[in-house]
Amino acid sequence: MNQTSLLWDFAAPHIVNIEVTNDHIDHYGHVNNCEYVKWLEVVAWTHSEALGLTLDIYRELDRGMVVHRHEIDYLAPAYLGEKLQIATWIKICDRKLSLERVFQLQRVSDGLTLMRAKTRFICVQLSSGKPRRMPVEYIDGYSSVALNS
Repeated sequence: MNQTSLLWDFAAPHIVNIEVTNDHIDHYGHVNNCEYVKWLEVVAWTHSEALGLTLDIYRELDRGMVVHRHEIDYLAPAYLGEKLQIATWIKICDRKLSLERVFQLQRVSDGLTLMRAKTRFICVQLSSGKPRRMPVEYIDGYSSVALNS
C-alpha cells in the first residue's frame, strides 16, 4: 500500500509521515503509548500551521487551543522500522470556545489502522490561562475545514 491507497475515516486528511525508530520503542518491543500522544500533538500543530494558525499568531492574539480531554483507542502495535501515517481532521468547531479533532494512525505496508483518537480543545487566553472565546482568526481557520460545517 502507499499513501494514496490508504483508506482514511474521512476525506481530505492532514497527514504526517512517521518512521518508527529505536527512540519510540518500549520494553515490550513495540511503540510506547506515550509516543502516540506526541504524534497527536505533532499532526495537530502541523495542521494548524497549514491553516495559517502558527504559534506566532497564537501569541500575537494571546489565545491558544489547549487539550481538555484525550480519548485514545490503541488498536494494534507498531514496531521498529515500520512506516506509519497519522491523519487529523477538525470534526467540530463550536465557533465559541472549543473544537474537537479526530485522528487515525495507519501502517503504510498493509493499511491497518493502529490507533484512533479524539481530542477536545478549549480556547484559553495565554497570558491568564483562563477560557476565552475564540478570535475570528480561529473561527475562520478551523471552521473552514470542520467536518460539521
